[in-house]
Amino acid sequence: MPNAYLEITLKVENVDRASASGVYSKYKQPFLNKIKGAKSKQLLVRVEDVQVIHGFDNTENANAYLSSDLFIKDVVEGLKPYLKATPDVRVYSVA
Repeated sequence: MPNAYLEITLKVENVDRASASGVYSKYKQPFLNKIKGAKSKQLLVRVEDVQVIHGFDNTENANAYLSSDLFIKDVVEGLKPYLKATPDVRVYSVA
């Protein structure tokens, strides 16, 4: 069970959602296999945006992921063509 969550909210046009979801799918397993403390990763789709919820063992590892090569070089670069605004990034601890 995760003790911390990283929530990233993305503004993506409907026409680009399948492509953005492809980036999520491509990097889900590498995230779970290679990122320290990674516990889960889920894609939530709403009319107004898309959210990716990452589960971690603690907030330190959640924050560390944001500066990892997987996040910066792979995920961010893969999503850039589809983003309509700067993503909203939040880290939560489980109470």
